[in-house]
This record gives sequence, C-alpha cells and structure tokens, in this order.
Amino acid sequence: MSAAVGGFAASANAPPPFVHLREVAKSYGAVRALAGVDFAVRAGECVGLAGHNGAGKSTLMQVLAGNVRADAGELHVGGSNEAGRYSVERAGRLGVRCVFQELSLCPNLTVAENARIRHAYLRGFGWRARASKLILEKLDEIFPGHGIRAGDLVSDLALGQRQMVEIATVFAPGETPLSLVILDEPTSSLDAQVAAQLLAHVRRFVSAGGSVVLISHILGEILQTCDRITVMSDGRVVADRPASEFTRASLVETMGHVAHEDAETEDDVNTSFASAAVVASAAPPRQGNGRRVEARRGEIVGLGGLAGHGQTALLVLLQNAARHRSRFAELKGRVAFVAGDRQSDGVFPLWSIGENVTVRSLRGMRRFGLIDAGAERAMEAEWKERIAIRTPDMGNGILTLSGGNQQKALFARALASDADIILMDDPMRGVDIGTKQEVYALIRGEAAKGRTFLWYTTEFDELRACDHTYVFRSGRIVADMARSELSEARVLQSSFADDAA
Repeated sequence: MSAAVGGFAASANAPPPFVHLREVAKSYGAVRALAGVDFAVRAGECVGLAGHNGAGKSTLMQVLAGNVRADAGELHVGGSNEAGRYSVERAGRLGVRCVFQELSLCPNLTVAENARIRHAYLRGFGWRARASKLILEKLDEIFPGHGIRAGDLVSDLALGQRQMVEIATVFAPGETPLSLVILDEPTSSLDAQVAAQLLAHVRRFVSAGGSVVLISHILGEILQTCDRITVMSDGRVVADRPASEFTRASLVETMGHVAHEDAETEDDVNTSFASAAVVASAAPPRQGNGRRVEARRGEIVGLGGLAGHGQTALLVLLQNAARHRSRFAELKGRVAFVAGDRQSDGVFPLWSIGENVTVRSLRGMRRFGLIDAGAERAMEAEWKERIAIRTPDMGNGILTLSGGNQQKALFARALASDADIILMDDPMRGVDIGTKQEVYALIRGEAAKGRTFLWYTTEFDELRACDHTYVFRSGRIVADMARSELSEARVLQSSFADDAA
C-alpha cells in the first residue's frame, strides 16, 4: 500500500476503503475547521490521526460519526455515498461508533442504564439483567480487574472508570455488526496499565477485521498501535503514510512543532527548593504510618501510581485546607486548582473563553468596587498569546474550543492568578505534544520564581519533569523518590507491591 500527502492511495488490487471522505470542508463562522480533507480507512486497519489542538481532528471525526454535517465534500461509508443523508442514526446502522474525548455518559444513571441508552435493543422484561451482563462481559474482556459494578452510579465513578465504561459500551455487541470505532483520546484519563489493556484490545479487534481511528497525543501509542498515520494541521491533511515510516521526532516535526530531546540539562532542573520551607503538607486519611506528602517553595512534586488510588483525593484535601483548617493538611500560601475533568470540575460552560481565564483573578482587578474591564481584556490577551489558545476572539464561548484548548484556558486561569501553590489533577488530558512542551517550560519557569506545584499525572514521562515523586496505592503513599531515583520500573513495582518501601 502506498499513501500520498493530503489523500489516500493504494494498489489497484486493494479492496475499496470502508470509509472514504473526499474534499470535506466545514466552517464555524470565520473559523475554517476543515479545508478540503481527504481521509480513508480500510477494514482491518488502525489509522492514527495526529495533529496539534485545533488542527481539525475532532471536527473530522464528528463528521464521520454523523454529529456534524459537512459544508461540502463526499462521504462514502460501506461503499455508498452518504452525503446529504448521513446522521448519527445512519452511522450506527453502518456500524460506526465513537468514544469522544468529552464523555457522553449520563452521570445520574447506573452503568447498566447507560449501556441500555447506547443499545436500545435492550428493552422489555429483564432488560436490566441483560444490560448488566452485556457491559460487564465487555469490561472483563477489555479491562480485566476493572472493579466496576453494573449498579454503580456513573457520577460516583472516577474519571478513568467512566472512560472505561464508555469504551466498553461502544465495543459491546449491538443490533448491527460493529465495523469502525473512533477513539478520540481514549487513554487520556487511564493509567499506563489500563491503557495497555485497551490498546491490546484494539489490535485484537483490527486483526479480526474491524477498523479503528485512534486520536492520541501520546505519540508512542500511535506509533506502536497504528498501521497508518494521518497528520492534520490547520484543517488540512499534511501527511498520510504507514506508521513504520515515522519516528517520534519526525511525527512531531510533521505536526508542526519543534522536536525537543526528552532528556533535560542540569540547567533545566530546579534545585533551589532543597533548603526552602515546606509550604504544603498532607497525609492521606488512610495512611496510618505518619508518612506525608511535602512540597517546598519552588518545588514540583509529582503524584504517581495507578489511577484512582488517592492522588486526586489528596489534591482535593489540600484545596479544602486552603479554606478550612484540617488535621490532615497544612498550607502556607494561596492555592489554584487545575482540573483534569474539565467537564465536571473545570470550565464554566456558559461563559466566554476570557471569562474562564480571568475568573480566578477578579479580586485583584477591582477599582472603586467594580471590575476593571480593561484589566480583564489585558489579561485575556496576554494569556491567549502566552499559552497559544487557538481562537479568533476570547469573547467566544469556552465550548467553541477543542478539548485541548479548553485545558489551556484552565492552565491560564491558574498561572495568571496570584496563587503560590498550584494543584494539578492530571491536567494534560487531550493536550498536544507541542503545547505540553510549552506548558512544561512555563511550569519550570514559574517554579524557578518560587511557585510550588503538586502534579498528579497518569503519564510517566511527566513525572520525569518533577523534582520529587510520591507513589500512591489504595489511598496510601507507598513510595517516595527524588528525581534522580525515579524510574518507570520503580513506580510500577511500588504500584503493585503489597507493601512498598
């Protein structure tokens, strides 16, 4: 098979693709999200879709899923031209399903009830038992040891567990055979072990003749899992070729970012905290042995381990301690929180982008008891530039941004504030590699000025940017290690050991 930039080419003997989009265009007012995109997927193929935030990836997949109607272009699915009649219902009948970055589960319903919504054929007497069996069997198949029950309320589940449920409902058998699955940042809130389980299932599904489109900003996942990679930039396809022809560096370069080496120089590492005062200290309520997380002025402290093992709870404990005295936590300074679950805990969905950025800093913008609108606009403009929020107007609604750009706005809110201590709850979900590098540099720069960061992350590479890391298991700190002692093997060993050191 051969591929061409901006399109899809194959040998004459190859069967036609299951999905073939030609010259697809879509605009939102003055913003051109798709500018004549060609994209194709064959049966038995996993295609990676890469690009910076706002490149058009999610919009293209929304078109393929039937949620968005293209302004122009052809849409061939299953051998027929669907232009003009394609919809979510039609996509479902053709075997196209999707897991989007912003999860679609109903939080006030149980796991089984959400499975019933996705699979409407589960009706009549005994539907609840059949829905429970369907979802649990698929969860067991994809995520062994998941610990989720069919009667669990979705709102009570951790973000990673909700993502697992959504994935399982999509892969579960339906009324029509499943042909193609769109996975938009499916591992963004999963730890490394659970992510590996999902990607192994993707390969099994593809080997059995299914098709997958995988969007991920974790480049190793795309390079190791996909057969072919399509790269988008500014609403266009800029590269389309076999995954084996890319390296991490060449993929980053094709996406339009400068590739940096993973290793940092000694000058990049902040060491000024060594003799600094402790400004944040907390012990998980279940700890029992006196061990505490401690963060010094100017230090970047990582919280590692498998997802859902108490890291977020510790950050919430510290956040609450900023307002109320607590025997479990102590703080010396003002606090800002960067949420990873932006839907539930991050953005104000009815507000503008600018309002979402400035809300944490309004207290310092008062003049004669009123908010200084000029100061607000100045802060919006400064952080739009500093963190490269991709929008023509900061007055647009926050939901007009891609998921990664929404996350940038949350970072801007925290970093623009007067907070001395920044709490980060796996905040890089859905953020592209170029933006990650820029944010890492911002964090190091702010730490050098004396700001303190406590950073929970499910990505080991991000722990390498921390000065000190604490590993959690079952709600307890089971290991702590300086940056020089950190290794993925040690983190994993501590995560699974019965009694880590």
